[in-house]
Amino acid sequence: MTREPPGCRRVNSLMLYTLRSITSHRSSHPERWATSSQDAFRAFHPDLEFVGKFLKPLLIGELAPEEPSQDHGKNSKITEDFRALRKTAEDMNLFKTNHVFFLLLLAHIIALESIAWFTVFYFGNGWIPTLITAFVLATSQAQAGWLQHDYGHLSVYRKPKWNHLVHKFVIGHLKGASANWWNHRHFQHHAKPNIFHKDPDVNMLHVFVLGEWQPIEYGKKKLKYLPYNHQHEYFFLIGPPLLIPMYFQYQIIMTMIVHKNWVDLAWAVSYYIRFFITYIPFYGILGALLFLNFIRFLESHWFVWVTQMNHIVMEIDQEAYRDWFSSQLTATCNVEQSFFNDWFSGHLNFQIEHHLFPTMPRHNLHKIAPLVKSLCAKHGIEYQEKPLLRALLDIIRSLKKSGKLWLDAYLHK
Repeated sequence: MTREPPGCRRVNSLMLYTLRSITSHRSSHPERWATSSQDAFRAFHPDLEFVGKFLKPLLIGELAPEEPSQDHGKNSKITEDFRALRKTAEDMNLFKTNHVFFLLLLAHIIALESIAWFTVFYFGNGWIPTLITAFVLATSQAQAGWLQHDYGHLSVYRKPKWNHLVHKFVIGHLKGASANWWNHRHFQHHAKPNIFHKDPDVNMLHVFVLGEWQPIEYGKKKLKYLPYNHQHEYFFLIGPPLLIPMYFQYQIIMTMIVHKNWVDLAWAVSYYIRFFITYIPFYGILGALLFLNFIRFLESHWFVWVTQMNHIVMEIDQEAYRDWFSSQLTATCNVEQSFFNDWFSGHLNFQIEHHLFPTMPRHNLHKIAPLVKSLCAKHGIEYQEKPLLRALLDIIRSLKKSGKLWLDAYLHK
């Protein structure tokens, strides 16, 4: 068994999931390979020279002649035009960060934390101050979630190591979560969005059926773990309220312990220490614990609605082996730009552009959007953009539609 080269562990989770997309002819030279064959790898790695050090031990090179190709769903003309678009974005300096923007985001999160503490300190621990404090802290948690997302995608600093360090601080000390856990899930999602068995975000553990293929398959097989024709109703009971305070919180803690992510665990512990030192004097141990879970409950609603409005309403199916550009467009949609929408969603209202260029700083996504629209129009690819309220309602419409497909297949096929 060979040893990992120094520094390899921290990039492997990201590299391995992007490498899953790679099935066509490859060159062992990282720059030539990344720019001439696969857009997935290039999308996630701003520093090709650095990641190139790890290609050889990972056995990246020429595809053996006898290996079957899975490139049948890819459009070479779209790929060529997309790479030209990326070059245009680089020439426009759209991958250059405005550091003041991210400092202000961090400052407003710290300000929210301070306002929350002052509210309960000055007005006491009555119901009204407590509710106000909880909503303010849920807001700071949601905004910290969007901020850690930026650092996790290496979209702030030029050197990956600085992004990794600040990522651990934001997701660990400000949120009590794990950077490694987030990387493990999130880059699978980006490499294969809305693909069953490859995107963990569509692994609903039999609680929901999504898209058109899955409900019909479940119906044909007479699978009925839950009454899926009512999933658009019970979504309000077990979706937004429980994802973060129950499922994610349990999964994060267990992942850090089982995989011995002691650094992440130390950062997470620092969050809980800070939180309980701050609020136990006002609520006691049990009260502070209940207060924390109520904050998680509020944040979970925010997180679920924002993250699902861009994906769950789109095509969710098995692997179609499309080109990078087409695969992202079929799985993502946008929400109209406004100051509120940008802040509320952490600029994930530009989900299409974010998926195409995950290392692009979020404040530049609106600048590349018109060019992406033009490329979609050129190739007849639908570019979906909708108002915020409609995007949120479409989540329920999508669940209802999938539930009807399941019921029809369950009863008649």
